[in-house]
Amino acid sequence: MEENNVEETTSEDIKMENSILSSIKKLLGIDKNYTNFDTDIMIHINTAIMVLHQLGIGPQDEVFTISSKNDKWSDFIDVEDDLEGIKTYIYLKVKIIFDPPQHGPTEDAFRESIKEYEWRLCHQAEMNEKGV
Repeated sequence: MEENNVEETTSEDIKMENSILSSIKKLLGIDKNYTNFDTDIMIHINTAIMVLHQLGIGPQDEVFTISSKNDKWSDFIDVEDDLEGIKTYIYLKVKIIFDPPQHGPTEDAFRESIKEYEWRLCHQAEMNEKGV
């Protein structure tokens, strides 16, 4: 009988993962040590970050970009800003481009979620700006 070499991921592993690239790869179901698609995924992550920048979310002095697994969430967002939804938003944007759902209604649901996250993140960013 073959031994199963699949590592089990716990919620603690996900909480501890601060690398933007590694966490998006995890959500996409790609092992962080498998690097064949890293350039593609980073391009899509940077596109999603550009959209967030245009929406007024994230650092506004310049567009933040990632170039390796060493770029951290903490470099992009401040925990106090209550913008954890950015992680899900970026995942959804990357997923819809990199590995789109093959079922139309599923893709529609992803697109609706993206729109909702854009609205909620903009609303939260406005509240943070007002100090609410």
